[in-house]
Amino acid sequence: MDVFLELALILVVAKLFGYLTLRLGFPAALGQLLGGILIGPSLLDLVAYDEGVKLVAELGVVMLLFLAGLETDIEEFKHVGVSAFIVAVIGVIVPFILGYVGALAWGYSDIQALFLGGVLTATSVGLTTSILMEMKKLRSRVGTTILAAAVVDDVLGIIILTVLVAMNTKGNVYPTDVLIILGEIALFFVLGILLGSPAVKEALRASERINLPETITAFAIAIMLIFAYIAEQFQLAGITGAYLAGLIVAGSAEAREVTSKTLTIGYSLFIPVFLVSIGVETDVQVLTHIGTFAALYAFLAIIGKITGCGIGALLTSFKPVEAIQIGVGMVPRMEVALIMANIGLREGVFDRGTFSIPVSMVIITTLVTPFLLKWAFSR
Repeated sequence: MDVFLELALILVVAKLFGYLTLRLGFPAALGQLLGGILIGPSLLDLVAYDEGVKLVAELGVVMLLFLAGLETDIEEFKHVGVSAFIVAVIGVIVPFILGYVGALAWGYSDIQALFLGGVLTATSVGLTTSILMEMKKLRSRVGTTILAAAVVDDVLGIIILTVLVAMNTKGNVYPTDVLIILGEIALFFVLGILLGSPAVKEALRASERINLPETITAFAIAIMLIFAYIAEQFQLAGITGAYLAGLIVAGSAEAREVTSKTLTIGYSLFIPVFLVSIGVETDVQVLTHIGTFAALYAFLAIIGKITGCGIGALLTSFKPVEAIQIGVGMVPRMEVALIMANIGLREGVFDRGTFSIPVSMVIITTLVTPFLLKWAFSR
């Protein structure tokens, strides 16, 4: 199929399936993923997923993380409570260890096991927020802690992904290399903030003097791509650079306009194509041969968050029932987990069969969370 027709089909599927799952009470991203599975090689085989579509999907990943940076409240982030931080950290460590050890025991290689552990670290803030709003629990102490911890562990997930990508690029996983990689990450962020921040703000101010349509937005997207490129020169993930660019642009006077226009551009084309492409790249038929580990992996994802975040909550003076509620609220995985799995596929760590495991985990955790939350908050 011609690339134009492929993109047209992907966009229609993204919006229709996203709308249907929203009507059923689930996030739109889940429907877009399932729509991709339907039109991909696993079932109808309508999309060949050639280089043109791949490029649009890759830009979607970068734009999604750029938006995540734009929508991060820096001041609020600085004032994240100690309890939320502890919940997030332990809620990252426990699933990571469970995923890593489980994958190793199942016979996966060291780097594959590390990536499978890493995918389990990040919580879907969007899904959790929507469910808590529907249950009118968003402004409760438990709800606030869940949201704050979810933001922290998304950032931790991005750092873990960056470390894993760099380790895979270097070809080893020794502790000394982890320290070097962490140093590179720190250097990238320090240089990005100290040098990049004033340069970005000056570039955006200068763009206002160019009397052409959407010049500020164009400059902001150029900044996003430049930061993604620089991050890759540091052997870091391009999405890390995009996230930092979003954080820096968020502190500028043009932030509101850039965010609004980027949301329009991103969710009109690039981000839906990325989310559908995740499903397109999922080989459901291969899943039948690895179904046992896929089920175990999803179970570890659920237990890991409930246990890790629950322990963190108990250590910070929450009641046992509240600890369970917080743990359950942190169960769903969506965008960041899919990004991490997709990066693993792009880096050659996962084949299509292995890639299906985290995708199935995302689907399962997304489906069970509303039911688990209803049970937890009825206690």
